[in-house]
Amino acid sequence: MALRVGDQSRAARNGLREKVLTLDSMNPCVRKVEYAVRGPIVLRALELEQELRQGVKKPFTEVIRANIGDAQAMGQRPITFFRQVLALCVHPDLLNSPDFPEDAKRRAQRILQACGGHSLGAYSISSGIQLIREDVARYIERRDGGIPADPNNIFLSTGASGAIVTVLKLLVAGEGRRRTGVLIPVPQYPLYSATLAELDAVQVDYYLDEERTWALDVAELRRRLSQARDHCCPRALCVINPGNPTGQVQTRECIEAVIRFAFEEGLFLLADEVYQDNVYAEGSQFYSFKKVLTEMGPPYSTQQELASFHSASKGYMGECGFRGGYVEVVNMDPEVQRQMLKLMSVRLCPPVPGQALLDMVVSPPAPSDPSFAQFQEELGLAPDMFFCQRLLEETGICVVPGSGFGQLEGTYHFRMTILPPMEKLRLLLEKLSRFHAKFTREYS
Repeated sequence: MALRVGDQSRAARNGLREKVLTLDSMNPCVRKVEYAVRGPIVLRALELEQELRQGVKKPFTEVIRANIGDAQAMGQRPITFFRQVLALCVHPDLLNSPDFPEDAKRRAQRILQACGGHSLGAYSISSGIQLIREDVARYIERRDGGIPADPNNIFLSTGASGAIVTVLKLLVAGEGRRRTGVLIPVPQYPLYSATLAELDAVQVDYYLDEERTWALDVAELRRRLSQARDHCCPRALCVINPGNPTGQVQTRECIEAVIRFAFEEGLFLLADEVYQDNVYAEGSQFYSFKKVLTEMGPPYSTQQELASFHSASKGYMGECGFRGGYVEVVNMDPEVQRQMLKLMSVRLCPPVPGQALLDMVVSPPAPSDPSFAQFQEELGLAPDMFFCQRLLEETGICVVPGSGFGQLEGTYHFRMTILPPMEKLRLLLEKLSRFHAKFTREYS
C-alpha cells in the first residue's frame, strides 16, 4: 500500500523507512498477553539486582526470588541419580568411569539405545521416544493402582506448558459468539490466561472458594457456564489439582462431581496435575482425574474426553530447566489425535535431554539398585519408611520402620505387633504378603 504524499515526504526528509512491525500493526492478541510470574515486577527485580552489583545502597543486600516455582534457583540441590544419568547420556565416554554407579550406567545405556544414532543430540519422533512413553505408561499404571495406560495416548512435551498450549490450540475455533470459551479457575496459573489471549479465545473465570480453603464448587461452575453461553461457546474446563497458586487438593467426591458436570455439559476436561508430588496436608490425598474417571465406569469412562498433564519441573524433582513433561489423552477422537501429532511435528520434538530426565522421574532407582539408598536419603525418606508409607496407603496396614529401633547399616526392616485377633491377623498377613510381592516386583 502506497504512503500518502505528506507521509512520504516526512519519511524522506528524515531519511527513515517506516517500520513494518509496530505496536499498532503487530498481532493484537499478543499485546493482550500477560504473564504475571515474569512480568514488570520481575523486570524491576532484575534492575535492582544489577544496581546492587554496581554498589548502589539499598535497604536490603539481595533480591530473594519467590515469584516462580524454580526450586533450584532457590537453592534446592538436584537429585544425584538424575544428574549422573544425564551426564552419562550427554558424554557417553563417562560410561567407562568408575565414578558412576552401575545402575546409572545401565539406565544411561538403555536411554541411549532408544535414541536416534544412540545420541541425545538426535531428534526424536514428535510424540517423544517410544521407550520413555512406555515408561511413563507404566508409571501412570502404578500411580493409579493398576489402571492401564496406553503409550500411544501419551505425548512427551516441552514441560507441561507445551502440551497444555497444544491441546488448547486444538480446542480454539469460531468467531464472535461462536468463539471457544475455556473455564479456568481463579486464582489461576497465568499460562492459561496468557495462552487464551494469544489464541483469541474467551477466558471464562470460575472462582474458588477461599473460605473453604479454595474449594471448587460445581454450583459456581454452573453459574459461570450459563453466563458465558450468552457471548461465547464454552468447550473446555480446566482444573488445576493440586492447585496452583492456591495449593488445595481436590477430594475424590469433588473430582467425581466435576467429571459428571463436564459430561453433562459437553465439556472437554483439562487436568493440570503438575503438583501431584507436593501433597503434604494431613488427610489430603491426590487422586488423578484419569483414575477417578476410569473407576466411575460407563458412560464417563468410555466417553468423557480428558487430557491430563504432568511435568519434571516441580515436586521433589525441581528440574524445570530441562523442560520435560507429558500429556495423556483419554477418549480423544482418533482423527483429532492424529491432528495433535501433526501439530507437535511442526516443532519437530520436545528437548531430548528433558525426555531423558522425565524417564528417571517416572522410573526412579529400585530398592535393589546401588543408587536407591542415596536417592531416598535425598528425598528425606529412608527405604524402610518408604515401604511402610506405601503399605499404609495401599492396604491400610500400619507398621513401624525398623530404623526407629536400630538395624545393621544397609539393611531395612519393619516392626509389627501380633496383638490383633486371629481373624484380623490372618487378613493382615495375607494383605502384607500380597503387598510385599507387588512391591518387590515393582522395584526389583
